Amino acid sequence: MLEDRPYMRRGSFRVQPSVTLMLVIANIVAFILHRYVLPRVFGPAIESDLALSVNGLKHGHVWQLLTFQFMHAGWIHLLLNCWAIFMFGREVEESLGRKSFLTLYFTSGIIGGLFQTLFGVLLGGAFAASVVGASAGAFGLVAAFAVLYPERPLMLLLFFIIPINMRAKFLLLFSGIIAVLGILFPADNVAHAAHLGGMLTGILFVRYVIHWNLRWPGLRRNRREPLRRLVKVPSQKPAMWGGTKDEMDEDLPPQEFLSKEVDPILEKISAQGIQSLTDRERLILEKARAKVGKR
Repeated sequence: MLEDRPYMRRGSFRVQPSVTLMLVIANIVAFILHRYVLPRVFGPAIESDLALSVNGLKHGHVWQLLTFQFMHAGWIHLLLNCWAIFMFGREVEESLGRKSFLTLYFTSGIIGGLFQTLFGVLLGGAFAASVVGASAGAFGLVAAFAVLYPERPLMLLLFFIIPINMRAKFLLLFSGIIAVLGILFPADNVAHAAHLGGMLTGILFVRYVIHWNLRWPGLRRNRREPLRRLVKVPSQKPAMWGGTKDEMDEDLPPQEFLSKEVDPILEKISAQGIQSLTDRERLILEKARAKVGKR
């Protein structure tokens, strides 16, 4: 039966809270605690204990790789990062699933922080200063979004005034160039190395890590879960429900439809990633899910 395939099961109808939204709320709450509560309770020294720094890691304060991600220099810094997390995180969460989404986010933040401290050890100067903010994790989400949906058109406001339209892949390219230039010619207090580390992590995570258990023969028992998550991604164009019979063999028996149409697409996802799917292949997956809904 069609619904017997593990990657086609919808699961319970209980609505689960968005991890993306919870991350935004957690950042806001942490900012309020950091700015208005903790200094009064523990004194000003709490800043250096929680912010990421070369000196802190040298003294074994490894928790800073996590705590710095929930600290921000001001309200504008906080709002920009929360906006990026919310705008790009929702579809990344839907595509990868909650667990992989959180792994991607915090790994991007940690590796981004390590990039920044590494440059601090090698170059000193501004790179050695304390680092705060969720920017590395946010840029990891931006990169993951661009890899999953490279052709997705985006409308951005340059200087919060001038509207600019660009595709997701060009946003990632532009962000990477800015980060590299910021590292080569440091002229501000922006943690460009952390941004670059977050972006590289997002790219590698989606292109390779999310499929690692599909590439190792000894782990085939875990093969279907990532595919089940990834087939939830909506197509980049509205589904054309009035397609003709020539577009796909919809009249085939369920098992033959799965073997002939759906399974090859899932194999392609496991080998090349969901970003490699054509519009027709995405439409087939939507058709298959619609079949389940009609039963």
